[in-house]
Amino acid sequence: MAEPELIDVDAPGVRLRALSWGAPGAPIALCLHGFPDTAHGWRRIAPLLVDAGWRVVAPFMRGYAPSTTAADGSYHVGALMDDALRVLDAAGPTGRDVFIGHDWGAIAGAGLAAMPDGPFRRAVIMSVPPAAAFRPLGRVPDGPRLAAQLPRQLLRSWYIMYFQLPGLPERSADWVVPRLWRQWSPGYDATEDVAHVVDAIGAPEHWRAALGYYRATVRNTRPPARYAELHQHWLSAPRLPTLYLHGLDDGCASADYRHWVARVLPEGSRVATVAGAGHFLQLEQPAEVAAHIVDFIGRN
Repeated sequence: MAEPELIDVDAPGVRLRALSWGAPGAPIALCLHGFPDTAHGWRRIAPLLVDAGWRVVAPFMRGYAPSTTAADGSYHVGALMDDALRVLDAAGPTGRDVFIGHDWGAIAGAGLAAMPDGPFRRAVIMSVPPAAAFRPLGRVPDGPRLAAQLPRQLLRSWYIMYFQLPGLPERSADWVVPRLWRQWSPGYDATEDVAHVVDAIGAPEHWRAALGYYRATVRNTRPPARYAELHQHWLSAPRLPTLYLHGLDDGCASADYRHWVARVLPEGSRVATVAGAGHFLQLEQPAEVAAHIVDFIGRN
């Protein structure tokens, strides 16, 4: 497949670069990556989606080079949603577009899927359940079953609390990134992907930006006013028909959470698991993941 084209997008306080595969004018599958990953993480399913008639557009999220760090310092979910909408506008929306979000892209995607009048037709969310699946706190169905997951999840999520420490996390990129890939997708050779991540967030200012996603969310800081309206949606249940995918070997979050995800998805949604895949399922099992996605979003 030909090398992707590049799209540069000027958004308030940040300049975003996106990779684009496929024919201009085709319906867009906007692919949002997570941590610690890059837009290159879509390289294995992009050709399969293009063969199905989609144009794949994958931005480097704010703070991930060659996108810039945020001049306003915002790494709130609402800012990520705003970036996604601006990339879609720059690419040329068709009215038949969908988005596919993984990890932090899934978190931003859950917000996009909850918008009452968003520009997307369908949503694909991967590896991180929508926050609405576990709300309202204390009144989630099958609470004891969910509580039984918490001790193991706390161990898996050690990095989130570690990232809240002052100073020390800023000096940890060289060991945190490869460790998380090994932990989250056991048995997968992530050499190429880790190299892409080092290029994107290996520099200190970009690594601080990546940490900023976790700090803004855990500390529940207020987003800048320009993102406030979008930001309010990310905890709400999706309104769009949504496909939720999770790798059965995911070392970041248990595939068992699909039980709670299913209850908050609207009519026309689906939940599926992928065997032989961990957290980065689109890289580990691209053919199966693409088959699930194309079966859900259709061919053009």
